[in-house]
Formats: sequence, structure tokens, C-alpha cells
Amino acid sequence: MKLSVDLARCEGHGLCEEAAPELFRLDDQGDLDVLFDTAADVPAEQESAAASAVRVCPIGALRSRSE
Repeated sequence: MKLSVDLARCEGHGLCEEAAPELFRLDDQGDLDVLFDTAADVPAEQESAAASAVRVCPIGALRSRSE
């Protein structure tokens, strides 16, 4: 599973961090830090959390993609 992250669209709600704290973190300014290489597949053990993060993003800044 691959994810695309639109950092310009992210509003810092933090729901992705709650759903997948190993993959996403908000910094002290409320900006999203992506904790994995988005050019690579999400680690297999994190796919369920990644899918949850995509579902809960209220503005669609996260999208799953297949390649």
C-alpha cells in the first residue's frame, strides 16, 4: 500500500496521528510530519493504521494509491 500526502492541504487536525502514530505526527506548530518514505510502501504491519488515517482525514489530505 502506498499513501500520498498533500501537505499543502493538511489543516493539522491530528486525526491521522491518532489513527497511525507510527506514521504521522504533528509538530509543535501543528504541521504534519510524515514518519515514513511516501515513495515506498507503507510497512505491512502499519497498513491497517494507514487505511484508518486515510478514512479519518476530514479534508482528504491523505489518499491511498496502488501501483
